[in-house]
Amino acid sequence: MKRSTSIFKTEKGERYLGQLVKHFAHKIDAQLDGDRGYAKFDFGKANLSADAEGLHMAVEANDDEALARTKVVIESHLVRFAFREELESLDWQDFTINA
Repeated sequence: MKRSTSIFKTEKGERYLGQLVKHFAHKIDAQLDGDRGYAKFDFGKANLSADAEGLHMAVEANDDEALARTKVVIESHLVRFAFREELESLDWQDFTINA
């Protein structure tokens, strides 16, 4: 299993969390529960949470290609929603999870 994490430092983390989850929920399994949420794609899953530091993202997938696709989907939507903050890209940290 492949995993990658990133943090978007912002005071509007809860707002972006809500926007992302609600947007994805129109087409896939996605749910918001307070300051946490998730989105399950056919190719990977994103776990999201918000706190005073910002929006925390952890994505998981079975292989590198699916992980990259999951990151692109989350990042491209967040960049669109956070256009006022001039977000251009996220700094992702990749990991391999040994089962």
